[in-house]
Amino acid sequence: MPTAWATRVLGLVTVASLAILAVLALVLTPPDVNQEDAVRFIYIHVPAATVMYLAFGITAVASLLYLLPRTRARRWDLLAGASAEIGVVFVAVTLVTGAVWGRTTWGVWWTWDARLTTTAVLLVLFLGYLALRRVPGDADTRARRSAIAALAAFVDVPVVHKSVEWWRSLHQKSSRPDEETFLHPHIHGAMWWTVMVGIASFLLRFAWLLVHRYRVAALEERLEDRGLERAIAERRAEAEATARVSR
Repeated sequence: MPTAWATRVLGLVTVASLAILAVLALVLTPPDVNQEDAVRFIYIHVPAATVMYLAFGITAVASLLYLLPRTRARRWDLLAGASAEIGVVFVAVTLVTGAVWGRTTWGVWWTWDARLTTTAVLLVLFLGYLALRRVPGDADTRARRSAIAALAAFVDVPVVHKSVEWWRSLHQKSSRPDEETFLHPHIHGAMWWTVMVGIASFLLRFAWLLVHRYRVAALEERLEDRGLERAIAERRAEAEATARVSR
């Protein structure tokens, strides 16, 4: 984990990048020809979806590392849980901004579009994963079953990404780095660069949140261990006192 000084610097850079994004998105970029100012949702929607993919990817990798005997360590379980919590928040942001944006462009708040449906399923799956982490039990057993659940839930991530290609969808198809549309996007240059700044600033925000959530999770585990040790010590003292009285 980064030092306190590095975390402060990360926080300041994050705030600065978000301020730059706000100026670019709300002031400097022009409205779209067809969508007008509604296109500005893209500067939140796309970065939030990018963070969603990254967060759940980290959860899956950390869960796999915990399941492998050679790399098993509590830090991977804590990292998986922390990243999943942040990912769930960004899934919600993705769905909400998508719904508002869809209302202005498609005329409806929600439609059972392939991308929308699979994203909603993804939210439910990882909410279930987080609920499973709260089920009482032995720490190792709880971590293992949570890791398995995380990997099972992650299966929906590539489905979300490929849904626009596998089924008919209102969304446009995904761009690839080797496509001409990616290298020469058919949107105003300022808009494209603002989307890139948005992705960068949201990734910085994710990194800052992940550092702090991991530290909180580590502190929670430490307090839980101390509480368990205290409870064991109290039970031993009670047993010894009962044994002395019985004599």
